[in-house]
Amino acid sequence: MILSIFLQAESSGFMSMLPFLAMILVLYFFMIRPQMNRQKKEKKFQAEIGKGSKVITTSGIHGKIIEVNESDNTVTVETGAGKIKFERASISLELTKKVSPEAIPAKK
Repeated sequence: MILSIFLQAESSGFMSMLPFLAMILVLYFFMIRPQMNRQKKEKKFQAEIGKGSKVITTSGIHGKIIEVNESDNTVTVETGAGKIKFERASISLELTKKVSPEAIPAKK
């Protein structure tokens, strides 16, 4: 009797952990992995920012990059109010990307 209880407990031990392992896999594939991909894209975007690009900062300021300082990882942005120095991480969007002709709706 004790042997049968012991064998049942052993086989159900792994099966009881299976839902927890499945939850961990779901969390990894639906939350952690996409976040890592976004971080890689953001890092690549910040490395490609160059002089003359029109950008929007995370605080919503529009301007044009007039200077890139590699030593302290900053950029100087010229806005309507003057020149402002920002960290590269604070640049959220580049406006000078070329728009494909398919994206522009045809006029009738």
